[in-house]
Amino acid sequence: MPLLKLKGFTSDDWQLLGSDEPLPSRGDIAVPWARLVSEWDNLVRHDGRLGVIFPNNEKSTALALYLPRLALIVLNFPVFNDGRSFSLARQLRLDGYAGEVRATGHVMPDLLQFMLQVGFDAFDVSTRFSKELWLRSLKRISLTYQHGLADENTPFGAASVWRSRHRPTASPDDRQKTG
Repeated sequence: MPLLKLKGFTSDDWQLLGSDEPLPSRGDIAVPWARLVSEWDNLVRHDGRLGVIFPNNEKSTALALYLPRLALIVLNFPVFNDGRSFSLARQLRLDGYAGEVRATGHVMPDLLQFMLQVGFDAFDVSTRFSKELWLRSLKRISLTYQHGLADENTPFGAASVWRSRHRPTASPDDRQKTG
């Protein structure tokens, strides 16, 4: 699957390993959650960055001890109507995780902006849709109701709907003085 990030399509430097695949001698790897827990002592000595493929039926608090060492968290959307990974991504960002949060599985162009708003910044996308559609979907929404996620530091540039609708019309210096 092609990898889409905020600046467009890019090559994927990560090897997503299964439960039984041997560890490469070096390079960036992401392993399933159960493997991360069971092989932690060995994985932290690996020559390369470390990531996890985290199941959407676990709580984000389970990752707390591992977060400082993780450069990638892959969250799956196993079926179209399963949105638990939205909540996980949001909670990870609220917990201060600054690494890459990648969506995989049933990622749809019409949900891309909502995924960005909760903290995803990379997407394994389907070739079912054109690359042009995916790129347009990165910039589709310019306002958000989630004002806590919308500010000048938001990677996709969305502004808060509330802030946009309640801009001051005059500066405090323009007020008439009484008395």
